Amino acid sequence: MVAENGNKPRVLSGIQPSGNLTIGNYLGALKQWVEVQNDYDCFYCVVDLHAITVAQDPAELRRKTRESAAMYIAAGIDPEISTVFVQSHVPAHSELAWILTCMAPLGWLHRMTQFKDKSAKQSQDSIGAGLLNYPSLMAADILLYHADLVPVGDDQNQHLEFTRDLAQRFNHLYGETFTLPSVMNPQAGARIMGLDNPTAKMSKSEASENHAIFLLDDLSRAQKKVMRAVTDSHREIRFSDDPERAGVNNLLTIYQAITNETQEVIEAAFADKGYGDLKRTVADVVVGTLEPLQARYYELMNEAGYLDSVLKIGQEKAADIAQDTLKLAQKRMGFLAPS
Repeated sequence: MVAENGNKPRVLSGIQPSGNLTIGNYLGALKQWVEVQNDYDCFYCVVDLHAITVAQDPAELRRKTRESAAMYIAAGIDPEISTVFVQSHVPAHSELAWILTCMAPLGWLHRMTQFKDKSAKQSQDSIGAGLLNYPSLMAADILLYHADLVPVGDDQNQHLEFTRDLAQRFNHLYGETFTLPSVMNPQAGARIMGLDNPTAKMSKSEASENHAIFLLDDLSRAQKKVMRAVTDSHREIRFSDDPERAGVNNLLTIYQAITNETQEVIEAAFADKGYGDLKRTVADVVVGTLEPLQARYYELMNEAGYLDSVLKIGQEKAADIAQDTLKLAQKRMGFLAPS
């Protein structure tokens, strides 16, 4: 695929360093990032600025940021092909975010489903302004790099629409400055649900022991989590939108996202088989995915200097592009350039 300017279309995405990543993060994001990196100009960042919308322990944040970067590479991101960097290492993210925050109507921000859901769980006095302005920072992340495509789960589609609306607003007021991004949804596995509650998205923050499979889970533990996954009282193994069949559908979705097989092929393979067969098969492909990923991750964490070198190179490349975009936006708005 080639963009109109003759170059590869650019892709931008990132994940918060908020803890051990789950199989949902891998299937909904990392796996797709790996699959597209040869066909696109890819920028993948660890979005640590987004993480501080909730309180963080400083030492833990630093550790998790490094671990997340290592996990990107362990999952298959090639730093020789893709740009891997830490969001806060490029100050233009914060600077453009402030400009976009000043342009974002309060009504747009209050309509964000994620803000409404998260703020509903907190008292009014404890809701930070960063949670409300999260979409403006996400817009800055994307627009700084003139990203053509953004791989997101379906729960982030609204934020991408916000980014497009904000970019159009700026372009209309100050002239063509930003590229309007489009969403890149994975064909399967866009929304992996909890094993213990298949009506809720798999989350790093859930306390339940069997809710999520973490990428660094002991392999036997990951296998047990799949075997304990919620199913139903039916017998037929089929993909379904029926909420009563959400557990089986979730297991099939995980299997499809790992194997890339079609629904028809998968359903035929499980015809005349029981839920025990389904769970054992899903557990096998999950373990087969985690084992090499974990081995590469621990190699990277023990390889002195390599990860820092990758992030330094990524920072320099990202900063060159981001700073040019920021300067153009500032010029268009009327800021006095430094002498």
